[in-house]
Amino acid sequence: MIRIPILHPHQFSFAESLQFLNRSNRECLHFVRNGSLERLIIQDGAPLLLNIREAAGKQALEVAVVNNWGIPVDEDNIRRFVTHWLHLDADLQPFYQFAAEDAVLRPLVEQYKGLRLVGIPDLFESITWTITGQQISLPFAYTLRKRFIEAFGYHERIGWEDYYTYPHPAVVAGLQPEDLTGMQFSRSKALYIIQIAAAIADGRLDNAQLQQMEYEAARAYLLQWKGIGNWSANYVLMKYLRFPEALPLEDAGLHNALRRQLQLDAKPSLAAVKEYTQHWRQHAAYATFYLWRSLS
Repeated sequence: MIRIPILHPHQFSFAESLQFLNRSNRECLHFVRNGSLERLIIQDGAPLLLNIREAAGKQALEVAVVNNWGIPVDEDNIRRFVTHWLHLDADLQPFYQFAAEDAVLRPLVEQYKGLRLVGIPDLFESITWTITGQQISLPFAYTLRKRFIEAFGYHERIGWEDYYTYPHPAVVAGLQPEDLTGMQFSRSKALYIIQIAAAIADGRLDNAQLQQMEYEAARAYLLQWKGIGNWSANYVLMKYLRFPEALPLEDAGLHNALRRQLQLDAKPSLAAVKEYTQHWRQHAAYATFYLWRSLS
């Protein structure tokens, strides 16, 4: 077993990351157990099981790599994966300074100090998760996601546990809509997911090109694909591409959190949310994430 240390930054709470990642009992891509985080990844075509925990002294994370297949382990690649997933390379100080002057955000950053914007480390997963979750409850979205992953993702049994990776676009591109509607996906969502998979698999939806774009260009690029509206585009820009100004304005969770924090009698209108959030700008993604956290 290889152990890889990752020094974590100032203002980081691993416990808060685990709290967020453990929010659904239908999650099947990662597991939170006894203060550690487990996830299966594929490297050079072979599976590796990562076990991430806080090292003694809480100055670093330690990633234990279970490698039962004897492949060389790219430690730098694993560091990059964990860093992106947990947003370890973000500087929270500008957001905290901004939040200190905001009556709603100030108590949240005090309560959840060190919470970082846990991301989605894969473009296809981030897009299809937003499509899956459109106009349905979060628990049902997790149910659909679990069925999708278990049916079409890579599966490995290690010890007594089952581990999965997210389905590859090339696999999903070969499906028929009926393969997903049988799992209770709507036909339109099934078509969108298969079309997005095909576009990524054949290079029409170009991840490398997307990575080079500024926020507005990336948003416009995503919006041209069927199934991706403003909410979905901003969710991907926030959780995968890490644009700090990404704001999923139409998000029901954001609306509910603002209603609670502002002690409103009813959910605010979209126009009211837009007006309230217009000053967030470069802090929109983190402001949204901390408000989401306040709901749990």
